[in-house]
Amino acid sequence: MAAATDSLPQFPLVPRIEGRILIGGKIQTSGFERKEVVSHSFHPGAPRNDEGGTVLGTTPNIGAEKFMEAVDAAAVAWAKGRGDWPTARMEERIQAILSFRDRMLAKRELVCRLLMWEIGKTWPDAQAEFDRTIQYINDTLEEVKQLDRESSRFQFAGGLVAQIRRAPLGVTLCMGPFNYPLNETFTTLIPALIMGNTVVVKISRHGELFWDALLEAFRDSFPAGVANIINGRGRQIIAPAVQSGKIDVLAFIGSSKVANQIKLAHPQPHRFRSILALEAKNPAVILPDADLDVTVAECVKGALSFNGQRCTALKMILVHKSRAQEFTKAFAAKVDSLVRGMPWDPKVSITPLPDPDKPQYLQSLIDEAVKMGGKLVNPERAKIEGKLFHPAIVSGVDLRSHLAQEEQFGPVVPIREFSDLGEVEDYIVNSPYGSQASIFGNDPVMVGGLIDRLTNQVCRINLNSQCQRGPDVFPFTGRKASAEGTLSVFDALRSFSIRTMVAAKQDTEGKRIIRGILQDDSSRFLSNNIVL
Repeated sequence: MAAATDSLPQFPLVPRIEGRILIGGKIQTSGFERKEVVSHSFHPGAPRNDEGGTVLGTTPNIGAEKFMEAVDAAAVAWAKGRGDWPTARMEERIQAILSFRDRMLAKRELVCRLLMWEIGKTWPDAQAEFDRTIQYINDTLEEVKQLDRESSRFQFAGGLVAQIRRAPLGVTLCMGPFNYPLNETFTTLIPALIMGNTVVVKISRHGELFWDALLEAFRDSFPAGVANIINGRGRQIIAPAVQSGKIDVLAFIGSSKVANQIKLAHPQPHRFRSILALEAKNPAVILPDADLDVTVAECVKGALSFNGQRCTALKMILVHKSRAQEFTKAFAAKVDSLVRGMPWDPKVSITPLPDPDKPQYLQSLIDEAVKMGGKLVNPERAKIEGKLFHPAIVSGVDLRSHLAQEEQFGPVVPIREFSDLGEVEDYIVNSPYGSQASIFGNDPVMVGGLIDRLTNQVCRINLNSQCQRGPDVFPFTGRKASAEGTLSVFDALRSFSIRTMVAAKQDTEGKRIIRGILQDDSSRFLSNNIVL
């Protein structure tokens, strides 16, 4: 294992943080239980728990009553659509977002260090997540200005004159994942806010403490109750609030099982809007004429960036039997060259897993796959050291095994060879997931035909490249159990709003009333004021 403390002096342990919550415009420091936040990155001399983890501080662990307080605060700010925020002009909302962005930028160093310490992101990856989030905010602001310009135009049809604009949906519950707790959460939070919704953010179970650094920015940038930030055990606090019927929109990035439980709790599910990004089992299909150097490089990055803890990671490699032995040997050599260690070490690619239970789960997948005829390709390297899990490669994986069927969300790479593309297509068709796929090959006829057979199974096909989300101007969605709705800068604004129109007859009286409203600037909805 690489030396873990070579660059430690550049990254001293962050000061202990006692996490807080934000409800109704007030930051609360007490009135709730707390839980310890532990980093599995070793820090000499730092406080450690019984399992050897580095203690970073504590985070709120609120109960159902306190969570309901946050929902009620958002409901008051929403005021059944009559609150100051949902009825504000777009220009006012944009200024609030800009104010928040600038305050957030002042916390960049602390937020990035907390991402590194708590969830094991390398320092470059932590900075990249922060910077990408700022870019997402900027891109969203530009897109919403374009949307506002387009919707300010009047339309004429059937003897009517109308203005069609977008209006918010209501109280929104935002829940992001632990792997990109800043960026992924903000891809729903920012568009929800800018379109006029009020929001309750339930922080993910890992990647918790950096939110504390942003509470003042939320409090000082938005009216009371518009943005509420809380933390607690989701299974204990969410269902009662959803059952109250006071939450109108669910923005959730996580598992389909949890999403189903939340949706079923709502008393009127037909009006409970959902924007969901869920699990995936993205396959890489390696054809006989694939460029091996390109394929190996992309598959290593695609399968193991951030330890494979990405919904867009390559989670199943299907390789033609004519290239299987060659690919597996080259792939294993590349994987085994990856350095594991602490996230502050610039040489390190594989870092400690933030979920303490994940190593045992991954080992159980490997053990079952081997019992069913698979082979652990790199047994001398695929070992667990504390929460460090060096990537394991399992070839000959039985398609009935859990490793072939479940999203492993970690550094275990299953490989299955095929002789006929029909086997590949049957596997993808019968999968409960439908996010992305990667095709590696150079025969236009073979690749083109496979594209046509997969476009009704997945929502993004990557040619000779890994699966990925970005850039954020592209749609991010999925079929089957992988998603509901579409997330991108363009689509998210539309997902968190609904088209609403004001219409009048094209007669003298109709034109007069519209002209009068515009001249007096008496409506914040019906307007020809364009945000520049």
